[in-house]
Amino acid sequence: MAALRGKALIAYLVVCVFWGSTYLAIRIGVGELPPFLFAGLRFLVAGALLLGLALALGDRLPRRLVDWRTEGMVGLLLLAGGNTFVVWAEQFTPSGTASIFVVTVALWMAFFDAIIPGGSGELGWRVVAGLVLGFLGTGLLVGANPREILHADLRGPIALTCASASWSLGSVYGKRHKRDTSPYVGAALQMLAGGSAAALFGTALGEWSRWHLTAKGAGAVVYLVVFGSILGYSAYTYALRHASPTIVGTYAYVNPVIAVLLGWLILREPVTARTFVAMALIVGAVVWIQFSHKLAVPKGLSRTAGRVDASVADA
Repeated sequence: MAALRGKALIAYLVVCVFWGSTYLAIRIGVGELPPFLFAGLRFLVAGALLLGLALALGDRLPRRLVDWRTEGMVGLLLLAGGNTFVVWAEQFTPSGTASIFVVTVALWMAFFDAIIPGGSGELGWRVVAGLVLGFLGTGLLVGANPREILHADLRGPIALTCASASWSLGSVYGKRHKRDTSPYVGAALQMLAGGSAAALFGTALGEWSRWHLTAKGAGAVVYLVVFGSILGYSAYTYALRHASPTIVGTYAYVNPVIAVLLGWLILREPVTARTFVAMALIVGAVVWIQFSHKLAVPKGLSRTAGRVDASVADA
């Protein structure tokens, strides 16, 4: 179950496409609304809508206390500690530089997947090579260089690094803890938990005095609620339950490619030869990591049979 296929592959592609388009919406929204309330209320609205829809279609709430606790912890790590601080960091960090730090999700994901017991992730040389290739491709894509990164406002880079680590840790934590809930109810509860924490933090910082909902801000919230949260986050949760976190984490390499293509198609932003070389490196890295997992299974089949059975049961 390490590689993506079937519905899990479709969910992964949904994440790549929709989350690749949310950078612009976040940039617009954080320019109009205070960051923590902007992020928190977005997830509260999306979580309430998704939960209501899931329950109406026959899903049920968790029956075990441990499942409530797990969903809450995943929501805090992924959304309050991960996405919310990406929103906050975009106040201080140019989008190109921010992409370099956000793409380290794939690196953190592979790291935690390998060191935390109970999973199928192995940080072998093939996976490391693929991660490095993808990181270099993303750096080439956004045109950032070490000088730009070192001279950037450190508030943004520090927040983005912590956010990437928190998101990755939450993803692996959720993968390791099985829950008797559907991916959609789980995603809704995670959004409610993370959104509540972010909104409470924004309230403590006095952000309500700066809350003035404009047309641009409302548009950003609506787009992120529907495409970033209800569709994108639900798809991410589904993919993560059916594949290795290392594999799913490669969405971070694909998102900048989607962002560049959308900018070219919609805003007529220039696309150069460097862009195509970078995108080839990124896509090649994703494919390489996929095949690296497939190749690694036969070598340690007898040693990892229990892990594979656990992954099948989790699916």
